[in-house]
Amino acid sequence: MDIPIKKKHPLIRYKYYIFAGIALAVFLIYLVRISIGPRRLRYDAGKLEIVEVRQDKFLEYLDVEGIVQPKLTIKLNSQEAGSVERIVAEDGSLLKAGDTILILSNPELMRTIEDEREELAKQQISYREKQIQMERKSSELKRQSLETSYKLDRLSKENTLNREEYNIGIKSKAQYEVALDEYAFNRENTRLIGEELQHDSLLNLIQTDLMRNDLNREEKRLERSRERLNNLIVRATVDGQLSFVSVIPGERVTAGTNIGELKVINQIKIRTKVSEYYIDRMAVGLPATITYQNEKYPLKIIRINPEIRDRQLEVDLVFTGKMLDNVRIGKSYRVQIELGQAEEALVISKGNFFQMTGGEWIFKLNESGDRAKKAPVSIGRQNPRQYEVLEGLKPGDRIIVTGYDYLGDAEEIILTKN
Repeated sequence: MDIPIKKKHPLIRYKYYIFAGIALAVFLIYLVRISIGPRRLRYDAGKLEIVEVRQDKFLEYLDVEGIVQPKLTIKLNSQEAGSVERIVAEDGSLLKAGDTILILSNPELMRTIEDEREELAKQQISYREKQIQMERKSSELKRQSLETSYKLDRLSKENTLNREEYNIGIKSKAQYEVALDEYAFNRENTRLIGEELQHDSLLNLIQTDLMRNDLNREEKRLERSRERLNNLIVRATVDGQLSFVSVIPGERVTAGTNIGELKVINQIKIRTKVSEYYIDRMAVGLPATITYQNEKYPLKIIRINPEIRDRQLEVDLVFTGKMLDNVRIGKSYRVQIELGQAEEALVISKGNFFQMTGGEWIFKLNESGDRAKKAPVSIGRQNPRQYEVLEGLKPGDRIIVTGYDYLGDAEEIILTKN
């Protein structure tokens, strides 16, 4: 006899399928809820930088790298042609004005100086010979003048005696007239010799001046040649540091050849590069500072190169007060160039949120500090340490400024502490 089989209830028969369907439905509901609701992300608060929004002084400035350079660089040129005989100073040497850098040799110049020295000696001998001749001639004229004056004086006395003898009839008229003629002749001769002596003296003065000028000219010529000899020694023109020497021993150089460079290290400047974005904000006289070992050193801009290279422009600055100790050419420092006056503003510290969000939103913490949600913001000016907040935040708000590259597209951050 057959035993009747009792049919199972449909819920029991299809319970596994029902459980699977319910699980699928719950999962779909969860997915829908996630897709239409805010996405939450749990993250360790210790890995994020949380700062407070505050009202503070905001100073717009640039933080750039500046390199110490000499304010004045002097090119060293050879003033005389020659061969490099010896290099005395090495690259980087600290020199005083007048210190020897290198020595040139020039045999042709030596021969020229020797020839001019011989020519000067000849001129001196000739000058002395002509002086002796003029003195001899002057002495002869003086002797003749003395003789004629003496003779004329004697004839004057004889003429007086002849006139008395003629008056008393001792001498005839003819004898008296002959004596008068001789006296007149000697008187004229004495006058002419006196004039000749005067002309000779004047001529001697002129000839002496001409000969002395010729002699001085030869002496100056020799002196210039000797100065050229001194120019074979290339010396430091000012106190400074020898950057380099561009010649080697034995090398032939011409006059005006650049042989090195001297940097005036007691007058320095700071050279930096600024993005072309700030070209309209740069101006001569803008203040700047260097902070070194917790001390500030003021500077100011003295030159702006108008030429833009690689989207940057060069700016030179000098110290306006106390200068850094032990400054070395080529050393770099961080320079803060001020673009305006400090102003009261709502500020936040810098972070990578700006790069990730474009400065349009930021994660703001709730009052309890365990959650952070997106909040729209408007960012204004910035400096290397701060952003200026125009809208969206108020003093005292706490925000997340770093870690945005790990937060993805979360709408809400649940902050945990590990």
